[in-house]
Amino acid sequence: MKAAQITQYAKKITVAVNEIPVPDINDREVLVKVKAAAVNHLELLIATGSVKLIQDYKFPLTLGNELTGVIEKVGKNVRGFRVGDAVYSRLPLTRIGAFAEYAAIDAEAVAPLPAHLDFVTGAAAALTGLTAYQGLREQLEARPGESVFIPGGSGSFGQMAVPIAKSMGLHVIVSGSPSARERTLAAGADRYIDYKTESYWETLESVDHVIDTLGPDEFERELAVLKPGGRLLSLRTGPNKRFAQDLGLPFWKKQLFGLAGAKYDRRAGKKNVQYRFIFVRSDGQQLREVSRILEESGIVPAVEPAEFRIEQINEALSLVANGHPRGKVIIRF
Repeated sequence: MKAAQITQYAKKITVAVNEIPVPDINDREVLVKVKAAAVNHLELLIATGSVKLIQDYKFPLTLGNELTGVIEKVGKNVRGFRVGDAVYSRLPLTRIGAFAEYAAIDAEAVAPLPAHLDFVTGAAAALTGLTAYQGLREQLEARPGESVFIPGGSGSFGQMAVPIAKSMGLHVIVSGSPSARERTLAAGADRYIDYKTESYWETLESVDHVIDTLGPDEFERELAVLKPGGRLLSLRTGPNKRFAQDLGLPFWKKQLFGLAGAKYDRRAGKKNVQYRFIFVRSDGQQLREVSRILEESGIVPAVEPAEFRIEQINEALSLVANGHPRGKVIIRF
């Protein structure tokens, strides 16, 4: 089968398409014939070695973290799946490999493809959907009636996060580009802030939770809109000691991440708020809940119109890194 692989971490990413054997499955896995796989910034972080302290890989490494496909084989201890089922998955971090014609996946990381999504749009849903779900429920522990603000939430993450937050009974505020206003409000947002005409840090206050999608340059402004006791969850700013503890990392990594994140913890502590960082994990049961929410809301993730095949993986990665895609970039098989 064809697989898009790297042989080392490198700042200048070069991915080769190689012929490798179709993987065997163990008793707890399913073999999926891949139909589509999404290309994320996470692939860039993995390929450059930026996350090797969280997860270090052996080479050659087949890239790719989320996919859709059809089950071709089922391990003898797997229940609830059959050959021919259409599924989607955020692959386990320890065994990625979505950029291939076949993938062996732990069945506990797989869920049936949402009924209203096809293989292409479904490939854009798993990673961001689980990130939003785990962020809101586990990290923020958000409760009905509370408010959540998502700066820069008009993109692919916001598309998932808004309906999930509304399903939890939250008051949802989003900032973003003017072109995304109507789509974001239709997804359920209670308020939309056009960043070109309004500065959110001048108009918002006493927000319960903030989910940061923009990174460290926005940190102080995001802190400013939170009420005392609030929580700031970041997808991009960087890990801290709490993150290492949540993942059960070794002592030396806890110390290292504690040092790296100390400045963010201190700045948050001065505002009497809590800073957290998320790195999404696979979870098929949670993915089923994400499916239910997406089906009820009718949300269809936006995908980049340009079509890519596995042989064009470097072009697809370049678009994610340097371009302005109009939705998730998808590799179609």
